Amino acid sequence: MKSRLIAVALLLLMTPALLAQLRVPDAAQFVGQPQGTPLTGEQLHRTTNTLGGKLRCPVCQGLSVTDSPAEMAVNMKAQVRELLERGYTEEQILKYFELSYGQFVLLEPKFEGFNAMVWLLPALGLLFGGAVVYFTFRRLAKAPAPGPVAEAPPTPIDDPYLARVRDLVSGGK
Repeated sequence: MKSRLIAVALLLLMTPALLAQLRVPDAAQFVGQPQGTPLTGEQLHRTTNTLGGKLRCPVCQGLSVTDSPAEMAVNMKAQVRELLERGYTEEQILKYFELSYGQFVLLEPKFEGFNAMVWLLPALGLLFGGAVVYFTFRRLAKAPAPGPVAEAPPTPIDDPYLARVRDLVSGGK
């Protein structure tokens, strides 16, 4: 109970200057000064939704920031809106979130490094499978069809017992 009272007293004593220092670092520290024009009105709303659709919600992980109802996604969307109002470009905003949350936050990962392998392996697997099927069918088509079996020429009988049995079967005595 005493620790809560002390925490509340400290918060009440903090000046706005101290609270400002506790804020999240400014985007300019990560991606530099804004390079675009500040947006307002309908264009701001449209661009905010477009950019929010390119960012993954860290809580839901299956939804974009625009589609997610999670509080974190709402905060991220508000941050995107604020950055657009200040004049940051789409590339700067995506880079800012990538530096803050890692490349996982991008719904469309970049085609480089390990991600390139993730994109290429399924295509290479399909090509390899298609090649195997193609060459297997080609080999089966070239295989000769089995023809009639030719009778072997009669062999001389060296065994006297077999010669006697053949004579008896053929009607000889």
